[in-house]
Amino acid sequence: MDESDGAALALLPARPLSRDDGPLYRQLTELLKAPIKDGSLTAGSSLPREADIAERFGISLITVRQALRELENDGYIKKRAAKPAVVAAKVARAKASFGFSSLAAIAESTKDRRLEIRSYRKEKSAQASAVFGLADGENPHCLRAVLFVGEQPACQCTFYFPPTIGSRLGRSDFDDVVVFRSVQRHLGIKLSGARVSVRAELADAALARTLDCEAGDPILVTEMVYRSPDGEPVELTINKNRADFFSLTFDAPNDIV
Repeated sequence: MDESDGAALALLPARPLSRDDGPLYRQLTELLKAPIKDGSLTAGSSLPREADIAERFGISLITVRQALRELENDGYIKKRAAKPAVVAAKVARAKASFGFSSLAAIAESTKDRRLEIRSYRKEKSAQASAVFGLADGENPHCLRAVLFVGEQPACQCTFYFPPTIGSRLGRSDFDDVVVFRSVQRHLGIKLSGARVSVRAELADAALARTLDCEAGDPILVTEMVYRSPDGEPVELTINKNRADFFSLTFDAPNDIV
């Protein structure tokens, strides 16, 4: 054990954990979190080795690793291959939870988020053209933006509109973090609902720079087609979410008869 490992280990109480006090990994998570939150272990500091933690608390390596996963998922630490984990932040990372059971739920999911507009112009998109049924050479309008949770970029957002809609909107009209709400308000269009699809992909270098993550990190993509009451597609939204800042919730009624 080197000197830094010993110093970090000394910050932890030297006592066995008991199942009488609840799940062992949860107890360990709180014990490891304490010196991070009080500043005793600062960003970049190494945690003790997994084996040393297991020995100090009389628990298994499996329990230690489960606790470390919890801390990493919350943004407190960053695990490293064949090395002790390091402290990443002294506060838990905020996570965006999105509800897709209704348009109201989608809007509520953006509470306390901030949308930073990057551009608004006509762009070529085979996917959007197919959704809107556009003729060759007819391009949709495209709004590009980044959704922030606090100061952290969490989602790259791309919004497409058919020419009949997009030509009636300007960049300044997107004054709401909920873009479809801006469209409804400025154009007087009442949307009937949306079809939502979710898939996974990996961040490429450009997306990693935008979202302040690593190339190859998991990304959850949501594609939403919003429709007018007569069934016409009004907006195609493609959101590329950092997986560690995204969770999906919806209500599932029992329709089994």
